[in-house]
Amino acid sequence: MREMAIRVPDLSCQHCVAAVRQALSAVPGVASLEVDLSRKLVTVQAPSETEADVLFQAIREAGYTPEPADPDGEQGRGDR
Repeated sequence: MREMAIRVPDLSCQHCVAAVRQALSAVPGVASLEVDLSRKLVTVQAPSETEADVLFQAIREAGYTPEPADPDGEQGRGDR
């Protein structure tokens, strides 16, 4: 398992949080996820073989714009 942090700058309400949570929950292998609306940050626990691009695509399909981020909010791909 690895933790991936994804910044979603267009998260603005609880509806957004629910939509992103639902989209990522449908990705095979996602073990857990946390959405922090105030920081506009999503943290996902998934198997190491889960590609960040798959998670990004799920967020895009939900209507939001994902960006790479680490849990502290700095830009970067974390442990990729």
